Amino acid sequence: MRLPVRVTPKGGRDAVDGWATDPEGRAYLKVRVSTVPAEGAANAAVLVLLAKTLKRPKSALRIASGETARVKMIEVEDATEADFEAAFGPKPAP
Repeated sequence: MRLPVRVTPKGGRDAVDGWATDPEGRAYLKVRVSTVPAEGAANAAVLVLLAKTLKRPKSALRIASGETARVKMIEVEDATEADFEAAFGPKPAP
């Protein structure tokens, strides 16, 4: 299952800040990491943080799109909407 994520590198700490919606009404997860966006360090930190929060091995997550963008699509193997809701709370209504 895919998880849309908006990443804030150099965010002071590693944390999931909950759900938000873009101007088109699509939900995405706000994530901040303390690492800089150099040589994939922030991407790696995002995957580690999400894997820990979802209680899955890091190998079960990968960046499906947005490798160099702030908004990324994270592919999580064998995950369901219920898994995302349990870990991050309910998505906002569209």
